[in-house]
Amino acid sequence: MSPQKYELQPFLPDQYRCTIEALVAIVPVRLQLGKLWIVRVALLEDDRDQARLIQTWLEEEGHSCMLFNSGKEFIRNLKNESFDVLILDWLVPDMDGLEVLHWIRDGNQLRVPVLFVTVLTNEDDIVKALDAGADDYMGKPIKRRELLARLGAITRRSSPDFMLASNFEMPPYNIHYDTHCIHLNGKAIDLTQKEFDLAVFLFRHADRVLSRGHILENVWGANPKLNTRTVDTHISRIRKKLSLTEENGWELTSIYQHGYRLESLAHV
Repeated sequence: MSPQKYELQPFLPDQYRCTIEALVAIVPVRLQLGKLWIVRVALLEDDRDQARLIQTWLEEEGHSCMLFNSGKEFIRNLKNESFDVLILDWLVPDMDGLEVLHWIRDGNQLRVPVLFVTVLTNEDDIVKALDAGADDYMGKPIKRRELLARLGAITRRSSPDFMLASNFEMPPYNIHYDTHCIHLNGKAIDLTQKEFDLAVFLFRHADRVLSRGHILENVWGANPKLNTRTVDTHISRIRKKLSLTEENGWELTSIYQHGYRLESLAHV
């Protein structure tokens, strides 16, 4: 029997409506600007065949996955890149997955969800990883549907409710998908489509440091390794057009050698 088809169209503009297989429901359909939202994954796995298999599964669902085969290489990249989910194997060269997890949670307090995928499946190991800050734990051999389901569950738990809303408020801003418009204190701001897309992506990830590569993938669909000033130019434009200032309770700052952070000053 062929998979049942569903049409996604609660608030999608006509040009973005699409039909997908019901299997995609395993991963929460995170809609952003009328298109599937890319979940950006970093995978620490020294078995190349296993790593490529996981990467293929994720890319088939429209997500992106960067591969790393050593703990130190993984950490070096976390210092300069941002991700939505981290998948860690325990037994990797030079620095095991648990040490990497301690670095993530204790040393740097990164809030990104972590999924452990490993052959170590006895109760003590599972408890140790969860107590260290892992969000979920999965034993090998890996099953495709289970992996996608667990990925979906931890991204759902880590996302505020407004992440899936068609319209939402980030006072004094109101974001409207139906008109592709942002209002500041009730007044519509004139934005190009890409400026709107970028602003929404930043608001949805407020208070997170986002790398230029992460922004490029989600807003432009571009290869994150492209050497371009496009992000910087658009950041400058929306900072000015939206008046992202202390008076309005927001600050959009550049993070050296990393990217940008849109920060709410309400809790500062």
